[in-house]
Amino acid sequence: MHPLINIGIRAARRAATIILRAMNRLDAVEVSTKGVNDFVTDVDRQAEQEIIDTIHHFYPDHGILAEESGERAPRGHDDIVWIIDPLDGTTNFMHGFPQFCVSIAVQQRGKLEHAVIYDPLRQEIFTASRGAGAQLEDKRIRVSKSRGLEGALISTGFPYRANLRWLDSYLAMFKEVSLATAGVRRPGSAALDLAWLAAGRTDAFWELGLNPWDTAAGVLLVTEAGGRVGTLTGGEYTLGGDIVAGSPKTYEALLELLAPHVPADLKSR
Repeated sequence: MHPLINIGIRAARRAATIILRAMNRLDAVEVSTKGVNDFVTDVDRQAEQEIIDTIHHFYPDHGILAEESGERAPRGHDDIVWIIDPLDGTTNFMHGFPQFCVSIAVQQRGKLEHAVIYDPLRQEIFTASRGAGAQLEDKRIRVSKSRGLEGALISTGFPYRANLRWLDSYLAMFKEVSLATAGVRRPGSAALDLAWLAAGRTDAFWELGLNPWDTAAGVLLVTEAGGRVGTLTGGEYTLGGDIVAGSPKTYEALLELLAPHVPADLKSR
């Protein structure tokens, strides 16, 4: 296993210890609001700092792009940036809803190279390195063999915050997908949605208005597991914004189904 993956796992485990300890005292967790229905807790901040401290203990010159603390440029010459979501699924966590994770990715010279997603409740560690495949608990994983939408299970995320301008378009997409597939699931953590897609637990995923830390690790997992990732129009996905991912045939079928409902301001992406 690559040394950067090992450090990512160590950092994710340390963050998870903070998160799980807080699960027993949710009534004492401090919550603040970043926007409408967009929350951050003291647990997010503590977990993020634990991840950053762990990384910088071993790699003090590496850069950081993290959800709560923002971006810190690399101080060395390797242009390595760790993309961190310390608690993907904060709203779930705040309610004791058991669907959240720690997501860590490593980007080098603009390319995703390594990924770690840790589900602390199920104690599942998903990892991937460019060109070396994707793993769950050190066992190789692949996207499903689904060849279309019939019988497929699709995951998604509802628009919120500034993305509410796309709500009507999204609801039209949701209706089409619901009618064409075996079902749609909205667990509430984009990173875990992508990890589960990589493991073949679902067949495709789509969402609008995401951030780089929501998807960086998951995107590498999916592509290394044999899946495809793009924008709502099938363009190249460059982290953040709208995303469609899936097993190859289901990805193509989902793009075709969603196409008539893509908002005008997203059609150029």
